[in-house]
Amino acid sequence: MVSANQPLLAGLRQILGQENVIATEDELIVYECDGYVVEKRVPDVVVFPTSTRQIVETVQLCNEYEVPFVPRGAGTSLAGGTLPVGGGVMICLTRMREIEEINLRDGYAVVQPGVVNVHLTQRLKGTGYHYAPDPSSQGACTIGGNVATNSGGPHTLKYGVTVNHVMGAEVVLPDGQLMQFGGPCEDTPGYDLAGLFVGSEGTFGVVTRVWVRLTRDPEAYRTMLGVFDTVRDATEAISAIIGAGIVPAALEMMDNGIIAALEDAFHFGFPLDAGAVLLMEVDGLEVAVDEEANRIESLCEQNGAREVRSANSPAERQLLWKCRKQAFGAIGRLSPSYCTQDGVVPRTRLPEILEFIQATGEKYGLQIVNVFHAGDGNIHPILLFDERDQEQTQRVIAAGDEILSKCLELGGSVTGEHGIGVEKVSFMCPPTAESGQTPEGRRYLFTHTDVDVMNSIRVVFNPMGLCSPGKLLPTAGACGMEHIERSHPGRQAAM
Repeated sequence: MVSANQPLLAGLRQILGQENVIATEDELIVYECDGYVVEKRVPDVVVFPTSTRQIVETVQLCNEYEVPFVPRGAGTSLAGGTLPVGGGVMICLTRMREIEEINLRDGYAVVQPGVVNVHLTQRLKGTGYHYAPDPSSQGACTIGGNVATNSGGPHTLKYGVTVNHVMGAEVVLPDGQLMQFGGPCEDTPGYDLAGLFVGSEGTFGVVTRVWVRLTRDPEAYRTMLGVFDTVRDATEAISAIIGAGIVPAALEMMDNGIIAALEDAFHFGFPLDAGAVLLMEVDGLEVAVDEEANRIESLCEQNGAREVRSANSPAERQLLWKCRKQAFGAIGRLSPSYCTQDGVVPRTRLPEILEFIQATGEKYGLQIVNVFHAGDGNIHPILLFDERDQEQTQRVIAAGDEILSKCLELGGSVTGEHGIGVEKVSFMCPPTAESGQTPEGRRYLFTHTDVDVMNSIRVVFNPMGLCSPGKLLPTAGACGMEHIERSHPGRQAAM
């Protein structure tokens, strides 16, 4: 235990100050999990650096004592990305929250990793520019966390995910070296290490500064709500819109369960008897958006929409998006706990996966509601349960596994934006003959060779496996301390 390693603890306090180190049990329990509540592990110590120098010295100290460490932002990860597998030191970046520079002429901003996504949006209001990636947890999640998981969001259908908007990153590598990948200049020579780092889920190091690309605000918006009697009708409309060559700025679907929770919370006037609603937005030149909105409305009506409502003012548009962005918060009215899955299927297979999700809920006796980025086939079934009931928790895990395996069967993936974390490591490749049998019906993303290649890249950045062990790949720490002990005998004794 780190708390038993007094020289390490004293070193951390010297680097960060007593007020930036937590090592007592009652305070540490707050950090036992992130948004993925199914698995929990209390870190041995949590530190709150306020400068790059403090991060460098903290990582160097962890290396000296061979103690694992994991970076953490706001803890909104939904796949256990910040779970401290093997214990060790959690480096919480939320006190590094400065927007260091906004350069409108060159179209970029420089931010520290603890900057909350929406705070950059608010800072840019009135400038004519915005930062395009807008996860649903935008009001809480940090840009450092967005970089770790390559986060998406409603408007990434048209504008792309986080990696499309990161120009560079300053990083403390797992051995304590400070490096810069990319920067404010476009098309820097050499390998795209910034692109490689984004989405590495904290396994390549700790981000300390990010150069993000700013996007010009569109001249006009048209925001609509399509109301459908059935989920199948709504998904057919989605395929028709994309098939017509229209790329909306956003295309989001919410089913009846979510509609009821949102109506209870916000009283927007959602029809409680609707099977599903589509939140649709187009943006661009004022002369073009009306025609595009009219085409979408016509396609919805051709595919069974009972009505299509339009936001007639900025306030109505803002309320619609408030409902969508706070959908997960409204789930608290339905259940004490929930597990949000994250899979992807081709858009034309949305009716099949949603029917499968419904059948899986019935099979396991679980209520499952859906809100997701329908335009790119990124589903988010939300499994409702009570985590205090272990039997319910096991049913949730089994149901989630079947849903993700079905996504692979339909030609999709087990994650669109939440990452692999600890939750989905078992989907990366089949187990070896030595490690166990393949579960019946389980499908996998990669072969052993694929994973070996990815792990060889990880080892270049993280040769000792100290940084975020147990994440992303089924090697390099996926078995927690047992793996660490086998790979590096004596490390556990050093803690």
